[in-house]
Formats: sequence, C-alpha cells, structure tokens
Amino acid sequence: MIRIYNRKSKKYEIEKVAGENYIKWSYESPIGKGFTELLVKKKIFSRLYGAFCDSPLSKKKIKKFIDGFNIDMDISMNSIDSFSSFNDFFIRTLKADARPIPRDNNLLMSPGDGRLFAYENISIDKLIQVKGINYSLEELLANKDIAKKYEGGTCLVLRLCPTDYHRFHFVDNGIPLENHFIKGNYYSVNPVALERIPKLYCQNKREWCEFKSENFGDILHIEVGATCVGTIIQSYKENKKVSRGEEKGYFKFGGSTTILVFEKDAIEIDKDIVEQSNLGYESMVLLGEVIGKKK
Repeated sequence: MIRIYNRKSKKYEIEKVAGENYIKWSYESPIGKGFTELLVKKKIFSRLYGAFCDSPLSKKKIKKFIDGFNIDMDISMNSIDSFSSFNDFFIRTLKADARPIPRDNNLLMSPGDGRLFAYENISIDKLIQVKGINYSLEELLANKDIAKKYEGGTCLVLRLCPTDYHRFHFVDNGIPLENHFIKGNYYSVNPVALERIPKLYCQNKREWCEFKSENFGDILHIEVGATCVGTIIQSYKENKKVSRGEEKGYFKFGGSTTILVFEKDAIEIDKDIVEQSNLGYESMVLLGEVIGKKK
C-alpha cells in the first residue's frame, strides 16, 4: 500500500497501482525475484512488450485502462478512438489550458505530473532512494566533475506511474546542453522495487543533461527508464534556447522517473513538500504546479 500526500486536501491517499500484484510478486516472492533477475530487468523484455504496445493489437487495452484508473480524457488533445496503439495513448498530449504555466520567473514549477520527493542541502555521496538506501550522484551520472558542482544543493525526484501524463518539461527559460546516455537495467521504479534494489537508479538505463537556466542557475535533468520503458524520447535540440514549460521529452509505456538537481542556494522548496519528504511520503503534483521559489 502506497500513501501519497494530497497538497490540496492536506490528506493522504492510497495510490492505485497498475499491475500491483505482479510488481509485488516480482520483487517480494523468491520465484518472482528470480524471474525479475533472469528476464524482467533485461532490455529484451521491455523491447518485446514495447513492440506490442506500439502495435494495433494493443488498442483494446486503452478503454479498460482509462476506466480502471479514472483517467481524465477531457484534457487530452485526442479522443480515445483516434489512438493507433496503447503507446500512442500513453504518450498523449494535453490541451494547452490543461496545465497552466506560472508567469512569475521567481516561482519554480513541477516539470511534470507525478509523485514528488524533495531533498535540500544534499550530500552528493548520499542521495536518498528510500529510507536506509542511498546512492551517489557521481554513480548516477558516471561523471565525478559534474556531480561535485551540486554538493549542498537540492534534489527533486518525480516518479511517474503508468496512469500519469508521461511527458516532462523544462522548468525555466534557458539552454539545455548535450544529452548523455547510460546503458542499464529495466527494474521497476515502484516503491516496492525501490525498497529492495540497492542503487536502483544507478543500475537502470538513464539519460541526463545540464540545463543553463535563466533564473535558477545550472540544473541537472536526469531521466531514468524502468520496466517496459524501452524508450526515452528527447524532444529538445541541444544548445538551442527553450522556454519555460516547453516539452523536454517523454517516456513510452511504464512507470518512470525524472530527477532534477539544483546548485546550492539556488531555490527554496515549498515547506509542505519538504516536510512530507522527510516523513517518507511523496506529494502529488501536476505539470506547472508551483513547488518552490528562487532564493
């Protein structure tokens, strides 16, 4: 059972997990864990399932998924009948007014829809995966020099579950630099897996770039793949200026994670999000929602 903090109601909600029984079996039972290590974490498994989700045969999954998870299709740019496959539905775009972008350049917005952890004054050698399990920024990036810049900064971890809008966006005007690709496994990023796989983010396939933002200093944008997420698509062009709210990229089918790391004293995260993170609870946020401000 996963409890998520609702910022509006100030109450906890139980997350409805797609494939919950399968995830628990894969990471908690001896047979399931063996199967995960043998096949599920491998690229071939995600590639095969991804191929099915790209095919017309997968269209029949769409309505059942929408009904089962109460997905609001009124904000979708396209109707249910117009999608050519499940992945086409999964990477759906939203209407322009569905996620308003704040105009005040001093306000920090969420880069996407999802469940957010925020950690301030970080040690780059002990980033928190879950309570009791840490990893290092150097391992995550496979780059020691870049990692050192962010000592004492702020780390945001936004987990996108399969029911979420799966595109991620830039939080400020600025210039994104070269994209770096790191091969890896395809473990689930569900909390059940995060509690059982040490340094999961550092083991999974991931991509990252530095973003020269106008208002919040240099920012690391890191995307982590997961089970059945065989593809991370980057929409932006390297070294070309982008605007706040502009799409950076998207994940194909599956739960995924985007991580943002800010330099020391660049931003201040809203108190409720920090408090819930320290208690071990993610906060539900939407693209464009204000989550902090410039220091």
